[in-house]
Amino acid sequence: MASTRGRGHIYSVGYEGTTLAELVERLARQRVSLLVDVRRTPMSRRPGFSKRPLAAALAMAGISYVHEPLLGDPPESRNAFGEGDSEALRVMRARLDGQARRAVEKLVEEALHRPVAVLCVEREASHCHRRLITDLAREMAPRLEVLDVV
Repeated sequence: MASTRGRGHIYSVGYEGTTLAELVERLARQRVSLLVDVRRTPMSRRPGFSKRPLAAALAMAGISYVHEPLLGDPPESRNAFGEGDSEALRVMRARLDGQARRAVEKLVEEALHRPVAVLCVEREASHCHRRLITDLAREMAPRLEVLDVV
């Protein structure tokens, strides 16, 4: 696990209701240098938000892109998770504590060295599995600050 020398930053961001240009500008304003895409499948019907065009737009702004499918919410629990279903929350947390734990540890390591953002669709983190990801990251590194991209 990474050291907790300094206070790292993880930004939480959803692209629902925004354009690609707005998203990139918001990330740049927060000085994010790495975006970790936590969608299980990095595809979108919204122009620019699928993996390749998103990575290209971010690269033009000096922001690195990584897709981490292990941190994705399984399709069978997406609707239930968004509605706050406690079983969906439990299953996702168990996944993060188990097979996806190393992916969360890598996220923490990066965030302790540079500003990192986790991206999913939902605008509100409270309706998205990325809240559990950032909660676990903060448990691993209590000095880690989690902020919403504004």
